[in-house]
Amino acid sequence: TTTDNVGYLNIDHPGLTRYAISCNNTDTGTSSQIAIRFNRGASYTQVGTITTTNAATNYGSGSDYRLKENIKPMANALDVVEKLKPVTFNWKIDGSNSQGFIAHELQEIFPEAVSGEKDAVDENGNPQYQCVDSSFLVATLTAAIKEQQILIQSLTNRISQLEK
Repeated sequence: TTTDNVGYLNIDHPGLTRYAISCNNTDTGTSSQIAIRFNRGASYTQVGTITTTNAATNYGSGSDYRLKENIKPMANALDVVEKLKPVTFNWKIDGSNSQGFIAHELQEIFPEAVSGEKDAVDENGNPQYQCVDSSFLVATLTAAIKEQQILIQSLTNRISQLEK
């Protein structure tokens, strides 16, 4: 069903009351914002957004502490980063240079960062390509940098002691 209420649009999937997409446009006179919110579950919990302002677009995944439990500091991030296989490549469509990951290889390490299945095709044999959301790597890369800083500081202290 679709309802339009003064710049606000709700889209519920027919027969599936647990999913909803809503879009609203607000204009305060000095700035305008369009927000698309993705909700899921019986209580329509917001799980993601796409928001725009006059100057930028933000793609957000639910990250509020109230959505989480069993929160602990990440450990052994350097071990995970060592398994990553970043590549450079050219896009077949136009030959342009780029960098990133091969989706199915990343899926082995970060399944939550990859959508789709390797070599999937639709009912007509057309490729159904995998996609990567590299934002899932940010926390691990940040933790790895912090682990490196601890190692660097430890080695710097050891060198200082040896030089004395």
